[in-house]
Amino acid sequence: MPRRLIGLLAGLVVIGISIALMAQAGLGLGPWEVFHQGISRQSGLALGTVSILVGMPVLALWWPIGARPGLGTVLNIIVVGSVTNLALRALPTPAALAVRLAMTVCGVLGFGVASGLYLAADLGAGPRDGLMTGLHHRFGWPIFAVRMGLELSVLIVGWSLGGTVGIGTLLFAFGIGPVVHGALAVFDRSGNVMRRRELFDAAE
Repeated sequence: MPRRLIGLLAGLVVIGISIALMAQAGLGLGPWEVFHQGISRQSGLALGTVSILVGMPVLALWWPIGARPGLGTVLNIIVVGSVTNLALRALPTPAALAVRLAMTVCGVLGFGVASGLYLAADLGAGPRDGLMTGLHHRFGWPIFAVRMGLELSVLIVGWSLGGTVGIGTLLFAFGIGPVVHGALAVFDRSGNVMRRRELFDAAE
């Protein structure tokens, strides 16, 4: 359990830093972070704070569909948002395109590897992933349809509110899956989490 908890926390911290890297690069974020950034720009709240505040009602949606959170779910909400805020204060806002692109790539890779690390701890999915899988189990909808519906919805709303959509969004959309699978192959020694993800992928 201590090793799993350390892996969980390390993964969540790196996810928060990765989000901040992409935000400071300004070349686009993942769908949910575009949504958070849009709300942040309209409300004046920090990006990580919005992530925490949005995570709470998303988690509340688990109960009607029969999903239940774990320790990792709660820590995901708190740690990722808090670290994002701290990293945003510490990271520079570069002007050079090459530096911004490097930060974006590092953000996507860091997010994927860290997601594999925290998922391998098997202490509960993040609130947004849990909503996706919960809807799949409750209504039998294909994972790809639930994922696409949720992520397109938050992406469009976030973009309309001023969130940044760009090459980073495309890199995230097409790159995050393979990176997470590669990371799980390293960190998920038992193979339990990987097998579950493969079943979800088969449902697509």
